[in-house]
Amino acid sequence: MEGLVVILGGGESGVGAALLAKQKEKNVFVSDFGEIKTIYKKELLEAQIDFEESGHDFEKIEKAILVIKSPGVPESTKIIKHLRERNVPIVSEIEYGGRYFNGKIVGITGSNGKTTTTGLVHHILKCAVRDVEIGGNYGISFCRILSIKSPEVVVLEVSSFQLDDIDKFKCDIAILLNITPDHLDRYDYKFENYVEAKFKIVANQGSADVFIYNGQDEEIGKRLSQKINTQKTKAILSEDYKNGITSKDGSRQFELSLKGEHNLFNARCAVEAARELGMTEQEIADALVSFKNAPHRLESVAMIDGVEFINDSKATNVDATYFALSAMDKAVVWIAGGKDKGNDYSDLFSLVSDKVIAIVCLGVDNKKLISSFEGKVDIIMETELVGDAVRWAKNIAVSGEAVLLSPACASFDLFKNYVDRGDQFKKELEKYKI
Repeated sequence: MEGLVVILGGGESGVGAALLAKQKEKNVFVSDFGEIKTIYKKELLEAQIDFEESGHDFEKIEKAILVIKSPGVPESTKIIKHLRERNVPIVSEIEYGGRYFNGKIVGITGSNGKTTTTGLVHHILKCAVRDVEIGGNYGISFCRILSIKSPEVVVLEVSSFQLDDIDKFKCDIAILLNITPDHLDRYDYKFENYVEAKFKIVANQGSADVFIYNGQDEEIGKRLSQKINTQKTKAILSEDYKNGITSKDGSRQFELSLKGEHNLFNARCAVEAARELGMTEQEIADALVSFKNAPHRLESVAMIDGVEFINDSKATNVDATYFALSAMDKAVVWIAGGKDKGNDYSDLFSLVSDKVIAIVCLGVDNKKLISSFEGKVDIIMETELVGDAVRWAKNIAVSGEAVLLSPACASFDLFKNYVDRGDQFKKELEKYKI
């Protein structure tokens, strides 16, 4: 019998890896400490892949010749520690997928803006009728894509968790948008460990590869003082997009459907990647104007009595909310709150004083949020009900103003995830639409 390949985690990444491994390795076993969703169990059964849930069989797993770790499995778990002590090889799902892919990889990482930029790069290539697929942290796993087909280009949204256990995984084009404190509980509460994880996006690049990065990000600048192997680098500066994005020769300005200066930056990075992949200026222009961002990211969802309601539920940290508030060109009733991740709200003080007329705190524990903004706005209210938050915000805002759901916090105190939070917000708004 061939050596055993074990996949830890029975979610999208894990099942995607299992499907590819079944094609390549034959002897495959999936193990999940929790329950596996019905949809994924059905896939595993149909593919005749053995699995277990609600616990790990340590004795079986330690016999593996390779363990593929899903990004949701922390290094601190007992099973990972057990395998490390026994020197069992552990790789990430994207590392495993990279072993079986010969096309081009565009990898996008950063603390904020990954999904928008990934979607935009994919959209430009798709509009130009390139053989391209999108995945990674975006929704469909890299390995699942490769279990179905081998496209010319794969555009991957890549999280730090996915980069943690790479060895030879390489991006032909790597984009690093920004690095600000996030997920520090996974990195021993050391920011430098998180920075190191993000920089793995360029770890295996060589002289033929391209590195596009935020030329004004302080942490990226510090790390770039150390030598990297990539010879072709492109720093994106504010002067490259602050007055709009132009064609390569500067003769025309591209129209863009996205809001906010931060999205001008994201789009400028996407444009640079598209040019590196041979897209024409006309192809880029056509795609930029037709692009629609993924839901829950500065998504304008309703106009009620002249008040615009904006769903930015994906803003799960302070930096993301900073970008959202910066993009507002009208007075704002701000719906914020959730599970605090050690947030420092001081970067928002100036914006809140200038733009926010009221704050509705939507969370179980709002003490820190309230104490941070007392005295900076006249109205602060709190609730655990989305319906209350929407109703109160609607009653406060007047025509020409906006209600912005941009929580700056994780969603897990009241919701399944940021999608559930945003969907409930939109559902409540349906009650007020005529």
